Amino acid sequence: MPHSTRFRQPPNTKKATTTDDLPPDSPPDSPPDSPPEQTPDDTAADTAADTDTAADTDTAADTETAADTDTATETAAADATTGDLSAAATGSTSDAAALDEDVVRAGWRDRYPAAARTVASAVTVSAAVLVLAALLLPNQLTRLTPGEFLRIPVEGIFGAALLLLLPPKARRVAAVVAGVGLGLRTLLNCLDMGFYSVLARPFDPVLDWILFDDAESFLRDSIGQAGATAAVTGVVVLVLGLLVLMTLAVVRLSRLMVRHSAVATRTTLVLGTVWITCAALGVQLAGVPVASTNTADLVQDSAQRLRASLADQRVFAKEARKDAFRDTPPDQLLTGLRGKDVLFTFIESYGRSAIADPAMASQIDAVLKDGTKRLHKAGFASRSAWLTSPTAGGGSWLAHSTFMSGLWINNQQRYRTVTSSDRMPLTDAFKRSGAWRTAGIMPGVTRSWPEGKFYGLDHVYDTHHLGYKGPQFSWSRVPDQFSLSAFERLEHGKRHDKPLMSEIILVSSHNPWAPIPKMIGWDELGDGSVYHGIQKAGKDPKEVWKDPAQVRTEYRRAIEYSLHSLVSYMEKYGNKNTVLVFLGDHQPVPTVTGENASRDVPVALVAHDPAVLDRISGWGWQKGLKPGPKTPVWRMDTFRDRFLTAYGPHPGATPPRPAH
Repeated sequence: MPHSTRFRQPPNTKKATTTDDLPPDSPPDSPPDSPPEQTPDDTAADTAADTDTAADTDTAADTETAADTDTATETAAADATTGDLSAAATGSTSDAAALDEDVVRAGWRDRYPAAARTVASAVTVSAAVLVLAALLLPNQLTRLTPGEFLRIPVEGIFGAALLLLLPPKARRVAAVVAGVGLGLRTLLNCLDMGFYSVLARPFDPVLDWILFDDAESFLRDSIGQAGATAAVTGVVVLVLGLLVLMTLAVVRLSRLMVRHSAVATRTTLVLGTVWITCAALGVQLAGVPVASTNTADLVQDSAQRLRASLADQRVFAKEARKDAFRDTPPDQLLTGLRGKDVLFTFIESYGRSAIADPAMASQIDAVLKDGTKRLHKAGFASRSAWLTSPTAGGGSWLAHSTFMSGLWINNQQRYRTVTSSDRMPLTDAFKRSGAWRTAGIMPGVTRSWPEGKFYGLDHVYDTHHLGYKGPQFSWSRVPDQFSLSAFERLEHGKRHDKPLMSEIILVSSHNPWAPIPKMIGWDELGDGSVYHGIQKAGKDPKEVWKDPAQVRTEYRRAIEYSLHSLVSYMEKYGNKNTVLVFLGDHQPVPTVTGENASRDVPVALVAHDPAVLDRISGWGWQKGLKPGPKTPVWRMDTFRDRFLTAYGPHPGATPPRPAH
């Protein structure tokens, strides 16, 4: 038993040997472990003792064997504990904290082992699903199908191999970086989905951040300040949560792979072999390649768009400085329209789909045909065609500036560049001629709008200056009929020493298309209070947007209302000197048009004087307000030069080609 007891002492615990530790019969100078000297009597006694204890030999051996086994186990545990404590004592504060946390976790796991295993497994599976979903997540809602998530991501294979090869410290850093990067990539994918759904294009990480302010304004106008604040707060929380959870998921999976490095290595090799085989054979599942390079492709695409955005700024600045009409003498500008009141009117979201989509074509066709007849009865003739807008679903100001400037304005950077340049927009040509008073009716403008100076507008009437006291129709603050009535009251109906050129924006057909105003008598409008009952009787946009079919129906009804308002205004207030150019600014969102719709919008020119339409007889435009399927389609940026040429001193001259 002394032998067993000696081996049960904690290792690495040494005690100095003194004379007190020696056996009583041992001389002071003898070694501690040397046997005592024996006498003849001692020998006899020992022989008897050996005889008595012979029967217990097997039992003693078994006991000591068990003791040795326990001793070895405890020694290993003691060594491990000592090693951990030494590392904690010499390591950083974070390592000590991690050790304490492990101790707490171990205690919880010891008390509830089954629950601990279940929770650990659930967390690990959730982490794996989250990372796999992020690697395979597409950037368009139309691609969000089960088949997209049944693929093998090559980025995951390379990432796992890299984490297995790296040393511990570098592996932890790489896991954190990979988690944050994957979270950001997921966020950009979600932004792309939103932009494709609304603007039919991906998110531009350089130029589109300013649009979030407009999105918040849209939410505030549509669902109120409280709803907008809650939505913004929710988005912020989701973004931060996504980044944190994605990072924790990658770190957890990296630790799991290291603990089971042999299995992880074999699995990585097998998946790599399968991926290469599927890629070589072009294996597909539900029409989607099994061998995925989704994340790498999206990163490459984003990088290319980033480089293009940065390069475009320099290229476009040079284009904006080239203007063939900027130095035209004032007395040679727009000579074919002298003495006419010219109205440029944009109808929000009035796109080709409103006319060509079978679900809407018959109703809109009836409105346009009826409008053509009513205008003809009032003495007006019309011509129509198509223009291709630089935007879709939103970004009306990009279309407005493209139409007026003669430059292709398809992003915010171009818009800022052109509106801060000395380029001559079409509206400013009227002002520079000195022959017109210029004004703008902007019911959608709620704040300072310095771009009014660029457009050459002497006076801008925003939403606060139209005299409207009625309710708001979702985003649309002022009904179209009231805006046109205010234009007549504030400008067109007054006597001036010059004819009038006006830019008018009609916004009742703006998303979300519910509730929609109704036409009422022009003499019943008053200050707009009459619209309270109409607004309350309208549909709730939240209910409408639950059903895409309802969305398309309400969009069609909104376009019908805008067209009725404009035609009715021309019937009542138009005269022999009135010239109207009206067009859509862009197509509506893909919910209405479907995917891959064109960006064409209708454009029409209406005039009482036949000489005005004679000037554009060579354009090939179709008679009436409805353009046909074979009517010419021009890019919107070509209109300015064609218009200035047609109504200049030499209408037959070929306009200079716009810079693309």
